[in-house]
Amino acid sequence: QSLLRKLRKERKINKEVESFISFLTLEELIAVKLELASEMVKGKLFGFPIYNSTMQIVKESLVKFALSSTTSHKKAAFMLGLSLSEIKRYIKKYEINKSLD
Repeated sequence: QSLLRKLRKERKINKEVESFISFLTLEELIAVKLELASEMVKGKLFGFPIYNSTMQIVKESLVKFALSSTTSHKKAAFMLGLSLSEIKRYIKKYEINKSLD
């Protein structure tokens, strides 16, 4: 299932939000998300390993994107340059299907 459709259904985003997001670079979007998260905890993100967690976050995001924009695990794996077993390992490790249902 498309992640956009899922987020629309949950009323987390709408066409206006999507339009605003489309004008941001990925770097800006990540920085804004981090700044908003920091504001929510009054700037106390200290001790959270953001830098060391980055690769995991990016990989999980790439797998979610590939799964939501293709029709099979095999096609998603091909899109990412992964083997079918590698993408299935990521899906299981990060419980990705649960977040796309």
